[in-house]
Amino acid sequence: MSDMGSVQELRQSRIKSEQPLVAFDFDGTLTIRDSFTQFLRWKAGPGGWALGLVKLAPALAAYGRDRDRGRIKAASVKEFLAGMDRESLEAEAERFADLVWDRFMRPDALKVWNDWGERGAHRVIVTASPETTVEPFARRLGAEALLGTPLTFDAEGRVTGAFDGANCRGEEKVRRLKAAYGEDLVLTAAYGDTSGDAEMLAIAQSPGFRVFTQRP
Repeated sequence: MSDMGSVQELRQSRIKSEQPLVAFDFDGTLTIRDSFTQFLRWKAGPGGWALGLVKLAPALAAYGRDRDRGRIKAASVKEFLAGMDRESLEAEAERFADLVWDRFMRPDALKVWNDWGERGAHRVIVTASPETTVEPFARRLGAEALLGTPLTFDAEGRVTGAFDGANCRGEEKVRRLKAAYGEDLVLTAAYGDTSGDAEMLAIAQSPGFRVFTQRP
């Protein structure tokens, strides 16, 4: 874990009066691809990844029918992370972020992110990926806050294979923003790249859909 604090502290980061509030989706917006899938693939290794996909076949088939992203994501967590202790997961997430950063982050997205920072904005990452695996990226970016899909840990601090709440996409992104900043929040700008960001973009004064295209 970084000495900068915890996911909880990022969640509870407060916005100052009159400070612009700007929300960024993470996967595909700030990055070139889905970070959680890549993290699981990296952590499992080629053999473990292939075996895990075989075991996930029923869940993948169900996803093909119901398109329930939350359910397939929970199945992936259970297959690849269940039983892992929190400290080990945080350390692995940190290693992964360090390893992929230079080939993962969109240069044009980073420029806009930094521009908002120079303007004194409160920048929040709102992502469907687990907060624990996105946290190292958020800290490296200097994010003021992070709202993601929280993993559930048992009394011994081990991943249970479930999520502590709804998958943070679609309406859930708006719900999480309002829970953090109030029902009357003013979202100065928001950036996203999929239908899962539509509701968040709809409440922004300046929405940006798929505006970042550069690759490292």
